[in-house]
Amino acid sequence: MHSHRHTHSNYITTIHITQLVQNKMAENRDGAEIVYGAEECHRHSVELLDELGFPRGVLPLKDLVECGRVRETGFVWMKQKAPYEHFFEGTNTRVSYATEVTAYIEKCKMKKMTGVKSKQLMMWVPIVEMSMENENSSKIYFKVPIGVGKSFPITAFMSDEEKKKYLEQAK
Repeated sequence: MHSHRHTHSNYITTIHITQLVQNKMAENRDGAEIVYGAEECHRHSVELLDELGFPRGVLPLKDLVECGRVRETGFVWMKQKAPYEHFFEGTNTRVSYATEVTAYIEKCKMKKMTGVKSKQLMMWVPIVEMSMENENSSKIYFKVPIGVGKSFPITAFMSDEEKKKYLEQAK
């Protein structure tokens, strides 16, 4: 009888810790605007990238199922059905996106990013921030936790439509 009670208390402790972790995650998402489904999420992510000044192809997420934003803190997240790898021809870079990508956003910047990694010299390296000096920047800077990040031309991440408009404005 006694050992049964002990197991029960371990079980309760485990539940309590799990709830604390879930509460902490939910805390980040308090007051969030959340949209569900591929169409709504696609629209939401395009609007977000436009608002931040980033080209639409910089986050080529597939099969989005949930997107959220907490305007008060700038916290955003995007969930896809499954992890996804994308090869950017314009930068000759392979990038991996986890099932969930999160970041804190401000104009021309996504920081404290999670869920995005770039393959460099046979290793996957997390990308923790992407930024531009201002809306008219011609380059996007990708920051990694250790060492020097990399800058790439903004045009490498533009849709054909965006590229056409960008090149016309540059004339």
